[in-house]
Amino acid sequence: MSAAAETPPVPRRPSREALVEALAATVRRADASVAGLFLLAPDEPVLRLTVMYGVPLDFVGPWLRLPVGVPTPITDAVREQRLVRIGNQEDMVRRYPRIAVALPYRFALAATPVVGEHRTWGALQLLWPADRPPHATRRDSDDAAAGARRAARLLDAAGGPPDLPGQPWIVPDELVHPRPEQDGRAAADYAERLPEGALALDLEGRITFLTATAARLLGRPAGELIGELPWSVLPWLDDPALEERCRTAVISREPTGFTALRAPDRPLDFQLFPDSGGISVRITPGARAAGTPTAQPAERPEAAAAERPAGEPAASFPPSIGRLQQLMHLAAALTEAVGVRDVVAMVADQILPAFGAQAVVLSVVDAGRLRIIGHRGYSAEAVERLDGLPLDTDLSPAGRALTDGVPSFFASPAEIARSYPHAPRISGKQAWAVLPLIVSGRPVGVCVLSYTRPHAFTADERAVLTSLAGLIAQALDRARLYDAKNDLAHGLQSALLPRTLPRIDGLDFAARYLPASRGQDIGGDFYDLIRLDERTAAAVIGDVQGHNVAAAALMGQVRTAVHAHAAAGAAPDQVLARTNRLLVDLEPDLLVSCLYAHLDLGRRQATLASAGHPPPLLRRPGGRAHVLDLEPGPLLGIDMASGYPLTTLPLPDATLLALYTDGLVEVPGTDPEQITGALAAHLSDHRADALDTLIDGLVQVGWPSGRHTDDIALLLLRSTRPAA
Repeated sequence: MSAAAETPPVPRRPSREALVEALAATVRRADASVAGLFLLAPDEPVLRLTVMYGVPLDFVGPWLRLPVGVPTPITDAVREQRLVRIGNQEDMVRRYPRIAVALPYRFALAATPVVGEHRTWGALQLLWPADRPPHATRRDSDDAAAGARRAARLLDAAGGPPDLPGQPWIVPDELVHPRPEQDGRAAADYAERLPEGALALDLEGRITFLTATAARLLGRPAGELIGELPWSVLPWLDDPALEERCRTAVISREPTGFTALRAPDRPLDFQLFPDSGGISVRITPGARAAGTPTAQPAERPEAAAAERPAGEPAASFPPSIGRLQQLMHLAAALTEAVGVRDVVAMVADQILPAFGAQAVVLSVVDAGRLRIIGHRGYSAEAVERLDGLPLDTDLSPAGRALTDGVPSFFASPAEIARSYPHAPRISGKQAWAVLPLIVSGRPVGVCVLSYTRPHAFTADERAVLTSLAGLIAQALDRARLYDAKNDLAHGLQSALLPRTLPRIDGLDFAARYLPASRGQDIGGDFYDLIRLDERTAAAVIGDVQGHNVAAAALMGQVRTAVHAHAAAGAAPDQVLARTNRLLVDLEPDLLVSCLYAHLDLGRRQATLASAGHPPPLLRRPGGRAHVLDLEPGPLLGIDMASGYPLTTLPLPDATLLALYTDGLVEVPGTDPEQITGALAAHLSDHRADALDTLIDGLVQVGWPSGRHTDDIALLLLRSTRPAA
């Protein structure tokens, strides 16, 4: 048999048609109104919307790319490997308030991970209309799980997803709800014979059909209305409240209605009946109904220009209701950004796809130049050449935007060349939105969104991007202040912790210091290993109350005091007692816990004293690990006369001590004793592990997600046979 014959065939990627049909089958089975298949990107922790059904493409702009760490039902389903169910709007407001702002509609939702044989591919999300029961049912959950299994089997069999599209693939409604062939002329004749006007809208809101009666009531020829958004061609319907009624009908699948006033004094009643394919609209003459939204005649541009004072710039075109909701969603997302990296990631992951852009550069002003602090979609060579460009208003649209405070939009290279003929052509991009970032009249920097193809910026895109620039500016300014403060504080804390620990014959050790997860201030946890002489050493671990610079500074004082008293030959109880007296004299208003262990490697014994610190874990040779029974003394800094009992234990070869701070075991919603028991079990079951591997495993036991809410200090000590 030839080598070629022995080579297994390379699995084929699932085709676009296969994934589209799989989602269509899931929607049919679940009787869902909206669905989306999100797949994990191969090179970054991002879920990308790959296949969708039931809503317009522009509606899902903010959700085309979802960073796995952002709290949403779909990302939580992937991170936590469980089904996430949202029963109604109240449930959404309580659990995901940021999403509720952008989706103020009635619906039920289920999101479930798409888990294959060896990996998680992504997640499936289904929505049901408002006429369903008030909570997602067991059948809804089963249908979502069945759809996820169907997609997982496809992806497993093919060895992975296809190349992920730039825009999601759309499931046509004909695949979900096949309709019998009918005579279209007969249907049109039927509609024409009705006394009221009838028209049809697609899910985008565009008119796809209308009767002669409807055209007469609307006051425009049918040829001018087909294919258009009603509120874009009929000024008296240009009201965000009316557009919002259409969006509500699409998402909630609820019949709704409104009354609009066709100038000068002719009210018309509109009734909307939605389904998965679009919206049927019934139009009848009627009196204005109290309590229903009524569109007012829109101001004509020429009238507005006539009344505007000379020299006053025209107001920007008001964005559509969809763009307004998108703006609210993105604004809420930016409030969660903590550092500069968060702002860059938020802009790249949520703002870029929302506006169809492919790249972004964030720059700040530094000594008359623009310094790039974050980017996405640019090569390293392009960033190197763009970084540090001068603020020359003749060379750079960014410099002009900062000087004037006015955004610039360039739909093509030819357009930017007309305004800036000497601007360097570096990136190869084809369209740009240059947004000045200004806070309280102070320039902060520039955000440039760019496109790989020419892009004509619509009026509502310009309006929303202009508003968004102010929000990005505030988020970036806040993030830079946070980073500066955080770098200073962590620099102080790092300087106060030991850079290295001394090598001691007869003792192996491993240490970790893990600051609280991003967004928290610094803390006062510390550890140390002190070489006293050839055969003795001291190990210390402690925790200063609080998470601020004062806690870190006091930590440095405590560590220095303990080190000095230990080096002077004081016994463990005296080391703690003398440090306690120092703290009482200092009156720091902060309490300190501390555990001190004197290790006599020649006599093979350890003597410990505790000042209110969690007891260590002990694993004797041949035995199982357990919590050491240790009588603690009071916390440091309370009473000048406090005493600290001593505990002595033998230290034969292969004895292991695990000293830790409470951040390792105090997990919200979990009993600390349960975590401590799990740590002891891990020590017992992993005897052969190297100490570096063992210490990392202990952190995983307490915080498997890696997002610990408190600082963690951890010191492992294992006695060994000394060298001859």
